[in-house]
Amino acid sequence: MEVIVENPERIFYIELEITDINDNNPQFRRDTINLDITESTPAGERFSVSNAVDSDVGSNSVKTYYLSQKEHFDIEIQSGRDGSKFADLILKKALDRETQPVHNLILTAVDGGVPPRSGTASIVVRVLDANDNAPKFDQESYTISLTENSPIGSLLVKLNATDLDEGSNADLVYSFSLYTSEKTQKAFSLNPDSGDIRIKEMVNYEDFKIYDMEVIASDKGTHPLSGQCKLSIIITDMNDNHPEISIKSFQSPVKEDVPVNTVIAVVSVSDKDSGENGQVDIHISDYLPFTLKESSDNYYELLVSEPLDREKVPEYDITITVTDRGNPPLSDNETITLELLDVNDNVPQFPQTFYTIPVMENNAPGALLSSLTAIDPDLHENQYLVYFIIEKETVNTSMSMLFSINPENGNLYALKTFDYEIEKEFLFHIEARDSGVPPLSSNVTVHIIIMDQNDNTPLIVSPWRAHGSVVEQKIPRSTDKGTLIAKVIAIDSDSVHNSRITYQFLHNTDATLFSLDQYNGEIRTMRMFSYRDSRHQQLVVIAKDNGEPALSATVTIKLSTVETALKTYADMTEVPLGYDIFSDLNLYLVIGLGSVSFLLLITILVTIVLKCQKTKPSKAAPPCRNSVISERNSTIADSTLVSNDAYWYSLFLAETRKGKLVVRQPVPKGARYIVSSLPRSTGLTETSDSAASTLQYSK
Repeated sequence: MEVIVENPERIFYIELEITDINDNNPQFRRDTINLDITESTPAGERFSVSNAVDSDVGSNSVKTYYLSQKEHFDIEIQSGRDGSKFADLILKKALDRETQPVHNLILTAVDGGVPPRSGTASIVVRVLDANDNAPKFDQESYTISLTENSPIGSLLVKLNATDLDEGSNADLVYSFSLYTSEKTQKAFSLNPDSGDIRIKEMVNYEDFKIYDMEVIASDKGTHPLSGQCKLSIIITDMNDNHPEISIKSFQSPVKEDVPVNTVIAVVSVSDKDSGENGQVDIHISDYLPFTLKESSDNYYELLVSEPLDREKVPEYDITITVTDRGNPPLSDNETITLELLDVNDNVPQFPQTFYTIPVMENNAPGALLSSLTAIDPDLHENQYLVYFIIEKETVNTSMSMLFSINPENGNLYALKTFDYEIEKEFLFHIEARDSGVPPLSSNVTVHIIIMDQNDNTPLIVSPWRAHGSVVEQKIPRSTDKGTLIAKVIAIDSDSVHNSRITYQFLHNTDATLFSLDQYNGEIRTMRMFSYRDSRHQQLVVIAKDNGEPALSATVTIKLSTVETALKTYADMTEVPLGYDIFSDLNLYLVIGLGSVSFLLLITILVTIVLKCQKTKPSKAAPPCRNSVISERNSTIADSTLVSNDAYWYSLFLAETRKGKLVVRQPVPKGARYIVSSLPRSTGLTETSDSAASTLQYSK
């Protein structure tokens, strides 16, 4: 610096010296230094690397260098004319790319300050390849077995040589050496790039048994290196002759009951090969029913080993296979078809052991009832079945008069019209017999059930109507409420379901005066008569069964009220309740016409008895619960029936609290009834203590 001072004027020269401190690190111009060194470079070779610079001066500038690893490299520090320091890289030990292709070094520059500062740079040394490795095969020699007649183009062996170099120094070319014969080179081909040796032409064991060859692998370096290997190819004999099988005799067809151990066929086998290739094994397909037995050299018998059954297997395709023991084995086979002839050894079988066939009554004669078809697995005449009805008489009538079966197909027909009310079921047997010799047969039980139709109209048997359907009755006008004035009884000869009778009013002059129990048909007064009530009442009652469609009958009851009381049921003699007499009563009441004089005598006697007995009304059966009888004279009887003129008479039972009343009423000539008493516990109705008997009507 210059300083000027005035008055007096003076010039002063000032020099300012800056004293350096170590405040900067050494730095390389490049953080990474790349070097390419050939692996053939000799030891001692020197390589320059960029030096480090430090902004500081003097002792604070770069003082020395250090190298991270010194196995292959070292450094030598040089000084420049200006005092700067730089390092040369020196190769201490020859490089080998195949061992270590890259070396990573760290070069450190250190200054002379206190404390010292440093900077680093990476040195990457890539080792360049040199053709210093010869190709080498995986094996020096190969011994290969080759079967004769192997396919042309088949891969024999894939040779593999390796070269540790890289690039063109590692690219290999394969070739036959001069020691390989022309015959060998004609039989086999060598791929120069891949080293594959393949079959070039068919080789035959009988022509040539061993082939020797030498293969060379050379690299493509400037000065190529090579390696070699030797191969011995041994040709092995091939099992190229198939065994042969011949059928010498064969018996077919045979009966299915052929005895076990019967000879079915005789076969022979042969093979032109020798050794194991000419030894053969023989077997048959998986049919246990047969077996093979050796009879002499290379001759075998086919035997039946188990009982045969045509119904299970009608024929057998028997495959006889012969296989030699070569590698790979060769074989031959022959198939024979054995047909079995049928024997009558199966009994006809019905699908069911018991047939229940419902038949609706009133069927048309000749109607098909069912088809009873049996199965016989035999063939031809052994399978042809004939059906029979096994005769069984019922009520002096044979089954063949009631039913017919088609002997060819088992169709069962009805020969007559059945009536459920007469015949309800039939039980018989049907036999199926084949036509074999001797014939075999089986039978099945058939149960015919006649189904009821609602084909009988209810018949009103009480109150009795002499002519038409109108009944006239007189009742006292003083009749109390709840008095039984009439009881309508209808019977139906159909089944229980179809014969269930219900009663209804079709017409009632005064609906407030009379009631009808729909189950027992009792007509009772609902109140006492008043002066306003008509003296004549008309009731029309319909009795309807439970069939589908329902059938019915009607009765008209004309009632006339009179001032004078007539005899009631309570005025009659009660028969004491004798459940031991009428319980479970199920009698067929058939009364023949008796002499008129005898009936007249009985009538007179009963009338005298009624007039003589003056029984008081029973507390258990007050007048209000009694019924008024028909205009006809009624008598009391037990089980004795009384007839009058040309009419039959039937019993009708009305059970009171203390006894049973027997009421006589006429029935049409030629009819018969079954009267069954009902026990007290039947509970048919809750409107009255009395219960009517069940009457079944039949013509």
